[in-house]
Amino acid sequence: MEINGVSWNENFAPRYTPKEMLEMGIFGGKYFNDIKKDFPSEWFENAKMVKLGDPSDITLNYFKVKSSQKLSQWQEKKWIMTDDHGWVQWYFNYYLGRRLPGEDEIQIQRWKSVIARHTGQIKSEKDLTPKRGQALLQWSWDYRDKPTSEIFKKNLNHINKN
Repeated sequence: MEINGVSWNENFAPRYTPKEMLEMGIFGGKYFNDIKKDFPSEWFENAKMVKLGDPSDITLNYFKVKSSQKLSQWQEKKWIMTDDHGWVQWYFNYYLGRRLPGEDEIQIQRWKSVIARHTGQIKSEKDLTPKRGQALLQWSWDYRDKPTSEIFKKNLNHINKN
């Protein structure tokens, strides 16, 4: 399958583009302020970000809560591979067309596992906590979506239009 002129794994259908994620508010506005130069400037035009060197600000998050681990915890668990900033940086680069054989499959499987776990918890608890909603947003998923083939198609069509 091709999207935006590059191959795209048919099992990977994030709900939001990188620009949308940044505009909605992720990681307290801090996650990308030291590497913005690596990505298209238009992604950051309306991004909710703190200034470089400032602490994160959870009021910039879409759900106004913290829902992430420290980068050092990701490093300890060996979740950091090619990208120093983890999964979201990998996704932003994947969106731009970079492909890393082997690593792409690992990151997509991690994405699918996180989505399945959180959406399953929402379904079983019949309640969305702000922390869970923020976590799903940071993995580019809408908590109202359920991981089905129809949702994947809808999300891929959305990504393809941007």
